[in-house]
Amino acid sequence: MHIPQKKLCQHLLDEMSMPAHIQAHSHLVCKVALLLTQGLLSAGVSVDIDLIQAAALLHDITKSRSFITGENHALTGGEYLSSLGYHEVGEIVRQHVVLDAYFSGDHPNEAEVVNYADKRVLHDRIVSLAERMDYIMYRYAKTHAHQQRFRQVRTLTETLEQRIFQYLVFPPDEVPLLLDSP
Repeated sequence: MHIPQKKLCQHLLDEMSMPAHIQAHSHLVCKVALLLTQGLLSAGVSVDIDLIQAAALLHDITKSRSFITGENHALTGGEYLSSLGYHEVGEIVRQHVVLDAYFSGDHPNEAEVVNYADKRVLHDRIVSLAERMDYIMYRYAKTHAHQQRFRQVRTLTETLEQRIFQYLVFPPDEVPLLLDSP
């Protein structure tokens, strides 16, 4: 498995001319993902912390260009990273908006952690899952079909939150407090 370390991830973000506000979002998603990962590891759940860190940092790698091209940034981000030889990272990035399969194993996996962490960060703030999902519905679900699909994803993500937090010693609403503490 080929995983870029944090310094190389930052170089890739800079190389893509990612604006500061999207970088701030990505760095905060990474902090949330690493907090969850540490908790899962402490509970005996086997997840790859380096893979989660890289995927969380790079999950929006093609987001800024998608504003111009209209491309699906999850798909093109995954393709871009795979083309650089980071196939496993690319697969997680590709699934950061919607997972290919929810709850595919007995325990949360890396894609689930990054997907959920992204759903807890609105711009540069950690918010509740409900607040983030309300924002996504308002901002992106413009057609009836999109709204219907989004309701399904919301329900799955609410269940994903329960799946992750059953292993952790803190509830979802403490995530911002834990990351603000010294």
